[in-house]
This record gives sequence, C-alpha cells and structure tokens, in this order.
Amino acid sequence: EVQIVESGGGLVQAGGSMRLSCTASGFTFENNVVGWFRQAPGKEREKIACITFGRGKTTYTESTLRRFTIWDDKTKNTLYLQIEPVEPEDTAVYYCATGTRHEDCADRGSGMQYWGKGTLVTVSS
Repeated sequence: EVQIVESGGGLVQAGGSMRLSCTASGFTFENNVVGWFRQAPGKEREKIACITFGRGKTTYTESTLRRFTIWDDKTKNTLYLQIEPVEPEDTAVYYCATGTRHEDCADRGSGMQYWGKGTLVTVSS
C-alpha cells in the first residue's frame, strides 16, 4: 500500500520560515514527479511547485517562485518545501502528491496519482 505523509506544519509567525517534509512508504519517488499543493480556507487547491525526483527539474507558479523552494533527497526518499518569508496568506493545508509527468502537476494537480493527507500551516501576523 502506498502512503504519502507530510510533516513539519504548525504555527509560525509572519516573516519567519517553514520547512515541510514529505515521505512515502510502499513507493519510491525517484524518477517520478512529486509536488506540493495547498488549499487555503474557502479557496481551491493550488499548485506550489513540482520536481522530477532525483533529476532536478522543477516547476513553480508565478506566485510561488519568489518565496518557495522545493528540493529532494534521494537517500531519504523525501521531498522538502521551504517557505521564506512566510506571510499570513500562506495559511493553508499543504499536500504532497506524486505523478508521472510534470503535466500531472497542472490544473491543481488533478493528474497526480497519490496524495498525502496534508499538514496544516498557520501563519500569525
């Protein structure tokens, strides 16, 4: 059984930084596309960034390029996301998901195959 698990969420003050992690059991991320998405209260899910795991190719959106960084660690089968500086509008549930192509990341990740349950990030102003 494939399980995707996000961690690292919590309460953070605006202006600070937040690092999220995503691991998988029953599945190896390498050579697959893995990405971060988020859903804020009352809003639709949106893509943050995706990466071809172990290959370095990344895609961001126009709004996430400046403050978000995605990277991976093959030795740990783990995906990371750094947000710096965090802003109050970053309050959301952050999800990790995996698919086979970068195109799977588009359209709010509708093509991604496996999803985690999410980790909540709350930013205080």
